Amino acid sequence: MPTPRFGQPLAVTPVDGRASRVLNRADEALGTVFSRRFHTRLQPCCVGRNRECPFMFTAMNDGFDWPEFQLAFRKAAEAEGFSAIILAELDAGPLVAWERPDQGRRIYLSAGIHGDEPAGPLALLELLREGFFSAGIHWILCPALNPSGLAAGLRANREGLDLNRDYWLRETPEVAAHAAWLDKMAIPDLFISLHEDWETSGFYLYEINLQEDQSQRAKLILGAVSAWFAPESGPEIDGHDVRADGWIYHAAEPDLPEGWPEAIYLAKMGCPLSFTFETPSRAALHRRVAAHAAAVKAACGR
Repeated sequence: MPTPRFGQPLAVTPVDGRASRVLNRADEALGTVFSRRFHTRLQPCCVGRNRECPFMFTAMNDGFDWPEFQLAFRKAAEAEGFSAIILAELDAGPLVAWERPDQGRRIYLSAGIHGDEPAGPLALLELLREGFFSAGIHWILCPALNPSGLAAGLRANREGLDLNRDYWLRETPEVAAHAAWLDKMAIPDLFISLHEDWETSGFYLYEINLQEDQSQRAKLILGAVSAWFAPESGPEIDGHDVRADGWIYHAAEPDLPEGWPEAIYLAKMGCPLSFTFETPSRAALHRRVAAHAAAVKAACGR
């Protein structure tokens, strides 16, 4: 298959079973995540750098493969010294938290609570491969909070319920297990949640801050992402008033009394600072992954 020119969409074609196995074996050695339905791949070579890679395929929205992701993430996490904590055994696969204790700040990152938002899980995988999670920080990762949704490519879980509105009632097995684990965990100093929004064309973030207001943090994050996406503009984003383009400064209260998202639950636990990042899911997947990785680095002061 010829390498597409930079910026040229790639014609994505189905492959038969034998060819797919050959491609999967070849790309496993290259450290890529393959789709079993299409010959598409995510190359880690330029993720997190302030430029787009000329060898990065642009037609990548169908490139997420749930079984391959689970194997790749386990391999990368264990190589970086993380230990797995099984929160629940589910039909689509285990709900897993990954932890690497240290004496410094506690930083907790989550992704994949909506199964049609693959850029967050893939960004955490690429950050692992880059060696981003340095010593001196107590890292906690939940890269795939909705296994059945990720397996099906759907926002909700298998029962059609939005997990990110269930942290008050805890009616779903995923959130019940996850929240019970959070209850036992020491409160993190920083929480970062990776999401996507199909209605937008730019990047935006939610900030929930229980301490001193430091506006430069959001500005640094938006600046770090600007190589891939401009801040989403307008007086209102996702039904919320904005402090500036791309920046929603949200109170530590839910929009719906019983519809608590994970970020509100963490705030109610006492987490002093959280960011929720949103990339535009209609854009090429590699740009969304790179934007999330850049935003995480900026939020963590890297």
